[in-house]
Amino acid sequence: MTDLAPKYNPTEVEAGRYEQWLEEGVFKPSGDKKAKPYSIVIPPPNVTGKLHLGHAWDTTIQDTLIRMKRMQGYDTLYLPGMDHAGIATQAKVEAKMRAEGKNRHEMGRKKFVEQVWAWKDEYAAFIKSQWAKLGLSLDYERERFTLDDGLSKAVRKVFVQLYNEGLIYRGEYIINWDPQLQTALSDIEVIHQDDQGAFYHVNYPFVDGSGSIEIATTRPETMFGDTAVAVNPDDERYKALVGKEVLLPLTDRKIPIIADQHVDMEFGTGLVKITPAHDPNDFLVGNRHNLARINVMNDDGTMNENAGEFNGMDRFAARKAIVQKLDDEGYLLRTDPIVHSVGHSERSGVQVEPRLSTQWFVKMKPLAEASLAHQKTDDKVNFIPNRFEHTYEQWMENVHDWVISRQLWWGHRIPAWYHKQTGEVYVGEEEPKDIENWTQDNDVLDTWFSSALWPFSTMNWPDTDDADFKRYFPTNTLVTGYDIIFFWVSRMMFQSLKFTGKSPFNDVVIHGLIRDEQGRKMSKSLGNGIDPMEVIEKYGADALRWFLMTGSTPGQDTRFSYDKMDAAWNFINKIWNASRFVIMNLEEDAVPARKPDTTKFDLSDRWIFSRLNQTIADVIRLSDSFEFGESGRIVYNFIWNDFCDWYIEMSKVVLNGTDEEAKSNKQANLIYVLDQILRLVHPTMPFVTEKLWLSMPHEGSSLTVAAYPEVDANYQDDAAEKEMNFLIELIKAVRNIRAEANAPMSNSIDLLIQVDSNKEAAIIEHNTDYLANFVHPKNLKVATEIEAPKLAKNAVVKGAQVFVPLEELVDLGEEIEKLQRDQAKLKAEIARIDKKLGNAGFVSKAPAAVVDEQKTKRADYESQLEAVDARIADLKDNQ
Repeated sequence: MTDLAPKYNPTEVEAGRYEQWLEEGVFKPSGDKKAKPYSIVIPPPNVTGKLHLGHAWDTTIQDTLIRMKRMQGYDTLYLPGMDHAGIATQAKVEAKMRAEGKNRHEMGRKKFVEQVWAWKDEYAAFIKSQWAKLGLSLDYERERFTLDDGLSKAVRKVFVQLYNEGLIYRGEYIINWDPQLQTALSDIEVIHQDDQGAFYHVNYPFVDGSGSIEIATTRPETMFGDTAVAVNPDDERYKALVGKEVLLPLTDRKIPIIADQHVDMEFGTGLVKITPAHDPNDFLVGNRHNLARINVMNDDGTMNENAGEFNGMDRFAARKAIVQKLDDEGYLLRTDPIVHSVGHSERSGVQVEPRLSTQWFVKMKPLAEASLAHQKTDDKVNFIPNRFEHTYEQWMENVHDWVISRQLWWGHRIPAWYHKQTGEVYVGEEEPKDIENWTQDNDVLDTWFSSALWPFSTMNWPDTDDADFKRYFPTNTLVTGYDIIFFWVSRMMFQSLKFTGKSPFNDVVIHGLIRDEQGRKMSKSLGNGIDPMEVIEKYGADALRWFLMTGSTPGQDTRFSYDKMDAAWNFINKIWNASRFVIMNLEEDAVPARKPDTTKFDLSDRWIFSRLNQTIADVIRLSDSFEFGESGRIVYNFIWNDFCDWYIEMSKVVLNGTDEEAKSNKQANLIYVLDQILRLVHPTMPFVTEKLWLSMPHEGSSLTVAAYPEVDANYQDDAAEKEMNFLIELIKAVRNIRAEANAPMSNSIDLLIQVDSNKEAAIIEHNTDYLANFVHPKNLKVATEIEAPKLAKNAVVKGAQVFVPLEELVDLGEEIEKLQRDQAKLKAEIARIDKKLGNAGFVSKAPAAVVDEQKTKRADYESQLEAVDARIADLKDNQ
């Protein structure tokens, strides 16, 4: 046994413990082929920076599940890994380089990628140190990275197979373009926010000189890409205009007026300019009418040669210059300021530019339909809470083709080559044999393309005979936030179904966001972010883990506060102090916890073992249904109330007694219950429970691989729980009477208990030692009929009524003097109000509400005075 410090110190408790676990290899799968497998692959954090509280929440839930299943005898695998996060990481590295006056184009692709690998190594080390601080029981021998050789092989296989099946294609489409990062973005990488803008109303004159039409646009810089003006074919106002031509302002180009159902007759003038290279809807109109596609912008957001004199200008500078020239030349009718929703790049923050581009796409409809159909089978993914399945279905039902190419250098290079002479396209898992005649596509794949394969690519797929793949895939549980369902969860589901024929996981547990105390989302701009490592530094990993595990229900946001962290620390300190008490009261030759001899139980033993048994049953049931908040509440109440406040206090009666056999039994029971408590909360509080468990008699090297508590029907004792609840309520009632009367526990009192039956009398008779310890009765009388003292405080509990004579609680003379002082104050207040109400000036001039308030106060004082007068009279009668 080890001496424990008087106070819980997380820094001392956690120091070196994680390294010890790694050295002992307790995080590795057991290898027991008879054991049921249970696996979780960590949602790979991006190597863009350090982990935040959201990551800590995510991984704490995962680790708690894994630790619990490991202790329950499952063959567990918690697989670690990280995501190369193409666009996010490249954006970070390029920002760093810009600050140093460098850019990737000057450096060249090879050297730039080397720079990114150096960044990756640096931040991967940070992340691993944070995993260690959090105590995550990861099997580092299986750690993966999305740019590993194995995962890259899986990516190439998936790409090639989808291409060969016609599900990946290359084509010209309107895509979201980030001019700063100079890459395409998928729809879900675009964040829409309200921006100040304007409708610019412009005259487009008829070529025949017969007048003009009014066109409104929010993006006048794209007008050089206009190839038509459209009207709705059902719009009677403009039927005669269809087929006519207008002159494109600031150019000498003529464009036709066409009819297309796309135009909303009710919006604006009902006349719309069509710019097929810069608007997704216009692109479709252009396809229907065989219109030219004129791109007016360069990759960096500057205007190109198609913009005439504005060539080379930034798009927003060009907008101002174009509007000014339209005004100067008489084309601009008016400008109407507006606020409208505009897409911005999730990564760089710049305004996204819809533009025509040749990209690689995944044809989503057949994949989405198959995935949705699979959700109607027994192999479906269970969403917790299940309302998020509807969120998933809605997105999949309305999904667009997925643009998967990115104009980046960091990522999986697209496995497509173009023949230098013939232009032939070759797509394959390996490069062409005569490589000197081919040029590989410069683009890389969207990060989510490789992340979508994570649950099975990390298990060495496409080698379907691999031992890990056969044993641990599909994985059991995915834990993630609701904000990533579209990005990642859906993609893993359809890719896994497509390539393995199975769902990637059985359950997906969705949590919310961690917000600040005021309910605001944490952000750099608000300066309200919390570094989990700083929280651990102050409170310890166990306190943070306890808060994260028990702070909310699935699917809900939670608010971080230091008050909650104080409460978590206090709870752990309570466990620490209880453990210290138990360990200090053990004999030197005490043996590890053993199943106790129930024939030697007293009432408190029968009760605590029954409560322990029910707590174990509830925790297992609630944890299996991912109700961690409710599970935490039950554990907290059992440890704080049942074990610490009652059982330990009751055990002191025996431990301080002279019956050595009873003392030995009580020590054995205490150590067993404590052992079970430490096992029960170890998955959430691994550091402190390991320290405490190793400080008392134990078998085995680590609590990490010890057996989790199990339900034992032999301990369920409803009768003991009813009897103990009766006793506890009785003790509470007497303590409340003492508190109300300000009577210290050091003063013994006469106690009269009128019970409903002999059953209650027997409970009291067999537990008078506890009553003596908790309420200090001088004389105790228990009977089914008791003549209540004339002057006494009483309380009613189920099965009994308690009476404490008042003279036992207070000095009657002192109490009378105190009451007389109260009496004098009340009379003075009444006299003061009477004087005020007797003043005709006050009554006539003061607002009615003020007068009424004084009358109400007087009535209250009068009522209090009557009670005090009566109390004084009673006390004097009993002096």
